[in-house]
Amino acid sequence: MFKKLLLSATTATYLLSATHYNDIKFEGLTQISEEMALETIELSLENPILEKDINNAVKKLFKYNYFDDIYVEDINNSLIFNLKEKPFIVNIEMEGYKTRDDDLKTLYTTMGLKKGTMYTDAKINSAKKALLLTLQREGYINSVVEIDKEYINDQSVNIKFHVNKGDDITIDKITYDGLKSLEISDLEAVVANKEEDCCFTWFFGQNDGQMSFEQLDYDSLRIKDLYMQNGFLDADVSKAFSKIDFNANTADIQYKIVEGVQYKVDEIIIYLDENITKIEPIYEQLKLEKGDIFNIGHLRKDQEKIKNIVADKGYAFAQVNFDIRKDTEKQTAQIIYNVIPGKKVYINDVIISGNSRTLDRVIRRDIYLAHGDLYSLTDYKDSINALRRSGFFENVRVEQKRISEDKMNLVVEVTEAPTGNLILGGGYGSYDGWMLNASVNDKNIFGSGLNLGFSIDYSSKKQNYTLSLSNPAIRDSIYNGSVNIHRNESLITSTDVVYGDKTTIEEGFGAGLGRALNRHSRVGLNYAYESVDISYEIGEEYNNEYLISSLTPYISYNNTDDYFIPRSGITAGSSLKYAGVGGDAKYILSSTYFKYFYGLEDHIDYDIILRYKNSLKILSDNGNIPDGTTFYLGGPTSLRGYESYAFQPVDSEHPYSKYFTNTFEISFPLIPSAKMRWALFYDYGMIGEKSFSEVKRAGNGAVISWYSPVGPLQFIFSRPVNAQDGDKTSTFEFSLGSKF
Repeated sequence: MFKKLLLSATTATYLLSATHYNDIKFEGLTQISEEMALETIELSLENPILEKDINNAVKKLFKYNYFDDIYVEDINNSLIFNLKEKPFIVNIEMEGYKTRDDDLKTLYTTMGLKKGTMYTDAKINSAKKALLLTLQREGYINSVVEIDKEYINDQSVNIKFHVNKGDDITIDKITYDGLKSLEISDLEAVVANKEEDCCFTWFFGQNDGQMSFEQLDYDSLRIKDLYMQNGFLDADVSKAFSKIDFNANTADIQYKIVEGVQYKVDEIIIYLDENITKIEPIYEQLKLEKGDIFNIGHLRKDQEKIKNIVADKGYAFAQVNFDIRKDTEKQTAQIIYNVIPGKKVYINDVIISGNSRTLDRVIRRDIYLAHGDLYSLTDYKDSINALRRSGFFENVRVEQKRISEDKMNLVVEVTEAPTGNLILGGGYGSYDGWMLNASVNDKNIFGSGLNLGFSIDYSSKKQNYTLSLSNPAIRDSIYNGSVNIHRNESLITSTDVVYGDKTTIEEGFGAGLGRALNRHSRVGLNYAYESVDISYEIGEEYNNEYLISSLTPYISYNNTDDYFIPRSGITAGSSLKYAGVGGDAKYILSSTYFKYFYGLEDHIDYDIILRYKNSLKILSDNGNIPDGTTFYLGGPTSLRGYESYAFQPVDSEHPYSKYFTNTFEISFPLIPSAKMRWALFYDYGMIGEKSFSEVKRAGNGAVISWYSPVGPLQFIFSRPVNAQDGDKTSTFEFSLGSKF
């Protein structure tokens, strides 16, 4: 027996009477469960079912908006709902607008589209409207968007957006009526819409004058905020009035400004329970002081500073409200902060996610808050920085999730970075010639935090082999340890007219043990044993073999905020190598380094990083400084603009024993998603036997850095600043494995 009961939601072949059915089935249903579908249609086998009940059931299913067609059949007294589901979007393409994956991901989110979602005409039309609005906000007028739909099969569709961006509007002139106390350049520094510069608009720092409608409404607020930063509390700035010439695609913009008077800070009062913390020391940490010109930016920072101080006492949800009381006659402003601390907050739980490989305990040892701990903002921030410094993760996010007045969960979400590499690479270096690099390395082996590595560097000038194992936290304690064995062979082109080029072969092993003093500082002791064989091209009678047995105590400090690209913090360290614990060599080598990072993004809304580093080394004779124990200057890691080992001792009997280099860099983003940056640099170095100033050189240039899957890679374009006749200079080098 076969009956077709319903062709669509609106066309039906009616039953003559109510029917008892043995079963209700669904064909083609994947988006909702059969249980939910049965609950939705509200049909019961216990009662006879009328044709109107079936019609109503179909209409209820259509309300989900998951189906293109629904029809119902009666087969052998079974009521069967046949459902044709809407197709899924399996791919989205964009032609004529935005090509970078990160930009497209953001754009698709704005459009409300993503792969895997169900296709509907309404959804695509909505996405098109959102795309056109985005184009208009970016200054493109009369843009056209066309959409192609390609059905791969009944369940899959490919969507392609063809974009004609239309014309952009160029700002011809901006007028600031009422501007008296500030300079036009001050306003241009804060607004997004600027006049077109007269020439070279493509060059860095020049303005192309392209109008952004999305930013236009915010520009008047930016101008008012600038006045507030300069003490003009009564300043009023009108919304931008724009006059557009669609024939020439140009626009004039006008603002009307009423400046008012400039206020100075009178008295600053903080209302806070002194049982929480003493108030008087807080005043000393504020940026605003009595007599200063009022600055709303400094006030906000002071507000945040007070909140941070209170939060460090456990009051995570403290509120700091402020009130500005103006005296128009004296042109002064009294600032009153009212602190509402709330209750002390304790950690309920630390929830970790995203670590498919790294063990939870490895992550927890870098989180300085645990179940039952009193909340501390400093501990919270230090935990984030410690996780980023580990190098195990590309992204770290720690959310403070409030669950009651006095409890919160810390939700730690990490995105793991590739820590294990099997690398085989090569290239050509200006000093080393053809190079081969091969290594098997994992700094987070089995997710345990252990660093195991074996590497080979081979070129015409060096052959290095190293096997190492280190543990930054032995049994998750404050102790760290390391062991290594190595063999290094190097050829140094020498200026020594007696001995000629020198070949050095070093073989040995090392072991170390360290201890954390606090979350940023470590001390430790390393032992090394090496056999050194030095030979010269002139003859075997000049061979020199000796043993080095040494102890090296060290101390290090690191509070940077990231392993790959730090934007704040310091790394520093000092060590004292004592060679003379047995062996032939007897000398003392003092080494100290310092690095400083400062990001400007919070100040100028652009990811510029200022970087500085220096290195100081002193070699002291303690009975026997073996041949070959000396310092060299030049190359990618010490002084760019000169070849590696460009500056070396004149002969083996007068080693360089004093060494100092420092580097200034200003780093800019290049391709952020690929961790690529470029930087301008200035290097300065000194080296000598008796004093630091026997050889003094400088170099500058630009460098492109890429944190590639095979390690940090640098392309260096440099020039010497004060080269002298005979110096071995270099204009291009690249290095693999070293970072700033």
